[in-house]
Amino acid sequence: MSGHSKWSTIKHKKGAADAKRGKIFTKLIKEITVAARMGGGDVDANPRLRTAVAAGKNENMPKDNISRAIKKGTGELEGVNYEEIIYEGYGPGGAAVLLESLTDNKNRAVADIRSIFNKGGGNLGENGCVAWIFAKKGYIIVEKQVVDEDTLMDIAIDAGAEDVRDDGDNFEIITAPKDFEAVKSAIENASIEHVAAEITMLPENTIDLKSKEAEQMIRLMDNLEDCDDVQKVYTNADIPDDFV
Repeated sequence: MSGHSKWSTIKHKKGAADAKRGKIFTKLIKEITVAARMGGGDVDANPRLRTAVAAGKNENMPKDNISRAIKKGTGELEGVNYEEIIYEGYGPGGAAVLLESLTDNKNRAVADIRSIFNKGGGNLGENGCVAWIFAKKGYIIVEKQVVDEDTLMDIAIDAGAEDVRDDGDNFEIITAPKDFEAVKSAIENASIEHVAAEITMLPENTIDLKSKEAEQMIRLMDNLEDCDDVQKVYTNADIPDDFV
């Protein structure tokens, strides 16, 4: 795979300074609820729920919030029925954009998403127009200051990782989705702290964006992620470090 998850790295670097982080709890609660609805409320037996709950804990979400979200998903508590929808489109410079949405109002969601694309110098496309560019992968970020590359490589590859990459300040660990939990556990068991761990969509190829297009792309991605109906946003845009 020649691409990488540049947008995931950008989000990590922006981190706590991003004023929009207040929306994270809402998105995590949606994911926990849907994961419990789809696979049951047993964290040990439901990998998607286990990943969602871990993400909630990483964001210091109160246990009561997590418990209520699970119960809404299993039907023990009354809750909203969210529909999962994938949207695809193009950003500035023709960069591919893939969205995962959880919404209780499909008409509202598509209207809001189309408007954000149009205002951001892109356009919403048809199903399948860019999905082929992306592959579902496990993705873990470890800062270089935490561990040397050879040690991390040995642990990750032995646990089933496909690749360990140098991305400047960080190492990126790539896994098949089925091996994500094993690799993540191996890293944690070795007392190696990670700053991000998720199942994501990585691009098979990337497109370089320069100056104005890079600025427009970051603004478009921010606005899409700020949309209440959008859970995750992926792109194959390669944005210069100057804009991070």
